[in-house]
Amino acid sequence: MKLSCLQENLKRGLAIVGHAVAGKSTLPVLSNILLASDDGRLKLAATNLEIGITCWIGAKIEEEGAVTIPAKLLSDVVSGLPNDKIMLELDSRTQTVGLRCARYEATIKGIEADEFPVIPTISEARPTAAFPPDLLREAIDQVAFAAATDDTRPVLAGVLMRLKGKTATFAAADGFRLALRTIELPEPVAEPQEVIIPARALLELGRIIGDAEGNVEITVTPTGGQVLFHTESTDLVSRLIEGRYPDIERIIPSSHATRTVLETQELAKAVKLASFFATASSNIVRLTFESGGELSPGKLTISANAAEVGDNKGVLDGMVHGDGGQIALNVKFLSEALNAIKTPQIAIETQTAQNPGVFKPVGAEGYLHIVMPMTVR
Repeated sequence: MKLSCLQENLKRGLAIVGHAVAGKSTLPVLSNILLASDDGRLKLAATNLEIGITCWIGAKIEEEGAVTIPAKLLSDVVSGLPNDKIMLELDSRTQTVGLRCARYEATIKGIEADEFPVIPTISEARPTAAFPPDLLREAIDQVAFAAATDDTRPVLAGVLMRLKGKTATFAAADGFRLALRTIELPEPVAEPQEVIIPARALLELGRIIGDAEGNVEITVTPTGGQVLFHTESTDLVSRLIEGRYPDIERIIPSSHATRTVLETQELAKAVKLASFFATASSNIVRLTFESGGELSPGKLTISANAAEVGDNKGVLDGMVHGDGGQIALNVKFLSEALNAIKTPQIAIETQTAQNPGVFKPVGAEGYLHIVMPMTVR
């Protein structure tokens, strides 16, 4: 293998695939990145056997070939080089790669490409659906963070993706909250599909499709064990999580006693102030809703009380429709729900202190976030 490419392109490609490199593994090759000539471009790939990421960058290929190189060493070296042309040349006898850039040169010992695991590609199966990259990234940002971070219940560490007709639904829950986003597909799917994708895989996907041109194609393999996401220059493949996802429809309240509309940023600021006290008191923050008269707005009081620290209270004007009432929530979950809503105004729907709070963007359909109440003595 002998080729040349620009430092900035190689640096960007290594950053894309680097997150899939295995942290600790009994297989040394999993700590490496695959470099291979591929149809006039340089292919970079990494996998930890749970997810695999492949990307292609522009390169001038003089001789075909492939090798794997330690990921951290290569990334550190390339990051420190000037923005100039990089020459790479493989000695196939010793599996050593010579690297030259401007007045710098190095040799890096690699491992044969044959030892690198095969990562499935999009060409092996027909795409199941296609997503506009901006909508897919937004859905990931609004949902994936709500998945569980431990493996006590493996299905909750994933995101449910449901495809039907021209609708795609993403849902994540960890037992304390539920995030649900629905988006419209450019074209209807051939048949309904429901899979559970590891939240980490979707977070990585959201990171790498920021500059994607054209739709992101998704393919569920015929065996149903893997999912592939494909753009013009990047692929991500992930194992699917086996099991049955909880019935999310049963979690969503069918009615509410109080609906309150507020300025999103004002509420976020008040919740942040309350969090300074709530963190010393089981992360509990109280929301108290009061209806206004015919000519006056209602109000929401956000308060937190910590015996060893003190207490605080913030009051916001809002349109409060219904009976009013109070609910206690985890301040971290509340803050993250507010961060996921980008509209200027937010609607909060509540029933009683024992029922969950439902948060929805005002003026934008397709998203809701449910936070379970906390018991306050």
